[in-house]
Amino acid sequence: MMVTIIFPVLNERLRLESGVTRTVEYLEKIDFSDYEILIVDNGSEDETPDIAQALCQKYDRVRYERIEVRGVGAAFRRGVELSRGEVTGYMDIDLSANIKHLGEAIHIFMTRPEIAYINGSRFAKESDTKGRKWYRKITSRGLLILLKLFLRMKSTDAICGFTFVRRETALSLIEGCSQDNGWFYMIEFLLRAEKRGVNILDYPVEWQEDYNTTVKIFRTICDYIVQIARLFREFYIRKNI
Repeated sequence: MMVTIIFPVLNERLRLESGVTRTVEYLEKIDFSDYEILIVDNGSEDETPDIAQALCQKYDRVRYERIEVRGVGAAFRRGVELSRGEVTGYMDIDLSANIKHLGEAIHIFMTRPEIAYINGSRFAKESDTKGRKWYRKITSRGLLILLKLFLRMKSTDAICGFTFVRRETALSLIEGCSQDNGWFYMIEFLLRAEKRGVNILDYPVEWQEDYNTTVKIFRTICDYIVQIARLFREFYIRKNI
């Protein structure tokens, strides 16, 4: 079973080499070689492209793709399109979710064919989250409340930064999703999987806060509210008209 690991990156000169190297070294450690790492650069203006090209030269299973549209959603869609693995998914380049979960996910997909989607969760009972700033705890919990209240989300986390899906399922979900380019795309992707009855494993993770995140918190919150309203209209209002 081949696995495609997508790293969406934007101006990640400080973390790109470390994230890719740690991933390659971990996969070598667990003796898993049927993989590819796909770096999808969504508009970097720093040295990220040069570092990515150097990593491609260093590791034969690393590929680099640049798109001129910014946003994790756009990068993820392109990554899935280019992926060659039977299973494809993305991780944050800072590896906030413990790298050991990658090996665990691979094992689950190999031994449990009924599982189509692994959704990493920072908020499951067994999860272990460290270093989370108080205001990010509040915004994350607030988002979950809105998603459960208005969109009936079943999963315990919406956007952990650790998601893996069987490729055929991912392609089918992408066909039904919007063309939103930002972080909310991954939430919509999960919600549509739930509505379709995809067999999702809500997976507790060990997770460490990265204080150098490039996410703009308040701008992101405003966007999420608009997107939640859009999906609420689609899921529960328009279908009743």
